[in-house]
Amino acid sequence: MEYNKPIADIGVGDEVEGFYVLKVANAKTSNAGKPFLAATLSDKTGNIEAKVWDYAGPVGPADEGKVIKVRGQVSEYRGALQMILSRIRTVQAGDIYDPGNLVPVAPIDAKAAWEELQDYVNSIDDKDYAAVCGKLLDQYGARFRTLPGGKSMHHSFLYGLLMHTLNMVRTADFLADLYAETVDRDLLLAGTVLHDVAKCDEFTTSDLGLVTEYSVKGQLLGHLMMGAEAVAAAARELEIPEEKSVLLQHMLLSHHGDPQFGAAVLPMCAESELLSLIDLVDSRMEIYRENLTETPEGQFSKRLLALDKKIYNHGWGESGR
Repeated sequence: MEYNKPIADIGVGDEVEGFYVLKVANAKTSNAGKPFLAATLSDKTGNIEAKVWDYAGPVGPADEGKVIKVRGQVSEYRGALQMILSRIRTVQAGDIYDPGNLVPVAPIDAKAAWEELQDYVNSIDDKDYAAVCGKLLDQYGARFRTLPGGKSMHHSFLYGLLMHTLNMVRTADFLADLYAETVDRDLLLAGTVLHDVAKCDEFTTSDLGLVTEYSVKGQLLGHLMMGAEAVAAAARELEIPEEKSVLLQHMLLSHHGDPQFGAAVLPMCAESELLSLIDLVDSRMEIYRENLTETPEGQFSKRLLALDKKIYNHGWGESGR
C-alpha cells in the first residue's frame, strides 16, 4: 500500500491510499440496477478515473472540488488507468494533508504573466479600448489572476485563465501585425484580453480554488453575455463612444465562433473572426499538451471528448524528450 502517491506515478496494480481532490463525481446505476460512483480524482500531477461499485453515498456530486480520502487498486480500462475504490470519505477533523500536493497549477510564473498582460494593455494605442480593459482588469483582477480557465476541458488548474488569456494575447499581437491591413490591433487585443473575463462570475470554486460548479448567473446567462454586459457598463461609465462599445461587446459575444459552440452571434468583423480562431487554437493545443503528458511515446491516447478523437504521441515536446 502506497500513501499519497502522486497520480502521475501511479501504475497498474498499485494499491493506493491517501488524500486527493474529487474533481468529478457522477452517481450512476449499473446494468444490474446497482448504484455506483463514477469519479475523477486529481492532484497537482494529474487526474485518474475512479469507480466505487455498489455505492450510493454519502460522497457524491455535491462533494466535487473537496478533498477526500480513498483507498483502492489501480487497473486499466479501455487503455486508461482506473482506480477501483474500496474506501472513500470526505476529510475529517484531525486529518493531515498538504494542499500544495493536491492542486494543479499552471506552468507559468503568475506574477510575471500578470505583468506581461498589463504591458499588452498599456500598448493599446486607442485610449478608449485601453480604458475599458484597465477598468475591468481592476474590477476582476484578484480573481482573474488565480481562477482556472475551466472546470475540466482545458486550463482547469489555478492560474489557468491568466495563462490562456496571455497565450491568446501573444498570438493576437503577432497576427495583428501579420494582417495589419485588415485587422485593428487595438480592438483585437482589447477583445482578447477581455474575452473570458466574466468567467470570474460564471464559476464557483472550492476552498482550494478549483472550479466546482457554475453560478446561477453563469448557467442562465453564461460568460459571453455577462462579459458583454460588463463591457457595456464600463463603457457607459467611461463615456466611451457607443460604436466602440458595441464592437467590443460583439467580440465577446461571438468569440466561440458558432452558435452550436455557444456563440451568441456569428463573428462579423475581421477582429472577431480572428479572436474566435485564436481561442480555438489555444484551447485545443492545451488539450493536446495536457493529454500528451499522460500518453506514452508511440501510443494513442484514449478518446478525448473535447476533440472527439484520439491523439498520437510521436515523441515531440516535453512528453517525448
